Amino acid sequence: MQVGILQIFMVFKGIIGGKWVTEKIVEVKLVDGLIAKASAMFVQKANRYTADIHLERDGQKVDAKSIMGLMSLSIAPGEEVTIITDGVDGEIALRDLVTFLSKEVI
Repeated sequence: MQVGILQIFMVFKGIIGGKWVTEKIVEVKLVDGLIAKASAMFVQKANRYTADIHLERDGQKVDAKSIMGLMSLSIAPGEEVTIITDGVDGEIALRDLVTFLSKEVI
């Protein structure tokens, strides 16, 4: 099995820090934005993972596993947010949550 430089770095980083940090800026495509039902569904998805997950918009950073935190951002359709994950399953969580926000309807 061939191992790339990036994979070695990620393993090394995991050994040193114990966690992996990933982040991505995504445009919210949901027709109603991230309010009420969509926020609840996002929080449910985030809670499936052990990684720490945060959502940031305009310098405000909240715990993505908290419905109150998420709703306090009042994210409208077309706005850009940053999803930040920190943990072993963070990359998987990031992909799942980006996919969710990239849909127009839920």
